Amino acid sequence: MSLKPLEIDLDYLRQVLVELLDIPSPSGRTDHVQQYVGERLSALGIPSTLTRRGALSACLPGPRQTGADRAIVVHTDTIGGMVKRLKENGRLELKTIGTHSARFAEGAHVRIFTDDLDRVVTGQVLPLKASGHRYNDDVDLQGVGWQHVEVRVDEPVEDIAGLRALGIDAGDFVAFLPNPMVTPSGYVKSRHLDDKAGVAAVLTAFKAVVDAGITPTVTAHLLVTVTEEIGHGASHGLDPDVAEIVSVDAAVVAPGQQSRENAATLAMGDGVGPFDYHLTRNLATIAREHGVDLVRDV
Repeated sequence: MSLKPLEIDLDYLRQVLVELLDIPSPSGRTDHVQQYVGERLSALGIPSTLTRRGALSACLPGPRQTGADRAIVVHTDTIGGMVKRLKENGRLELKTIGTHSARFAEGAHVRIFTDDLDRVVTGQVLPLKASGHRYNDDVDLQGVGWQHVEVRVDEPVEDIAGLRALGIDAGDFVAFLPNPMVTPSGYVKSRHLDDKAGVAAVLTAFKAVVDAGITPTVTAHLLVTVTEEIGHGASHGLDPDVAEIVSVDAAVVAPGQQSRENAATLAMGDGVGPFDYHLTRNLATIAREHGVDLVRDV
């Protein structure tokens, strides 16, 4: 039986996306963003619980217990950094959280989270040789890597003592600020769309089901994880009755890939191997029946 397409609240989608992006949540410091998602679920009348490791679990119950539930998995944690070392020049050496290139961090505005929760310390990631007036062509010849950048704190500090006076120490989290923007043509530009765009889309989809008063055929679980960027993902927290899992995340858009910025991507496999034959084909059929612009990729 084919269901009528549900009405999608695009205003809700945009609001939730921007609010999620504005909450710093590098892996390891995700309490705030998980609280936000829990509150959004509660507003929809969907109860949720936290696992021991901070993942959030919720569900829309089906009419009967089948032992073959479905789950959607998203993650709220993002790439980021930690203070590795206080430098003698009053700047900070970074260690990355997650896998990302220093090339894309250069120029980024950041927030440093000290143990003093009431103090906001900001800064900017700069190359060691940032001034063309001083270093001439060397600004383009220096290498790319985290050893070639540092954080300049937005405070008058010139040494380690000045950094310590601000409460900064090794192990403090450093969040890259997203600077989100929704263009008039509907494009979203921001850091950390991986995977906050996915979280916003899934919350909006659950809202559409609740608003329409629909009971899913089988129990539909939602698992919001907080360690995807450091390789753990949905390694724990799934209900034992879950038989099918769909992960909603960012697609690879690059030469040699079929993924596009303006379409949904169905991953048929990854570097480890193929995904479930029946599930991937079923998702492709559903997309075709409902006119979803979808491309397949590996």
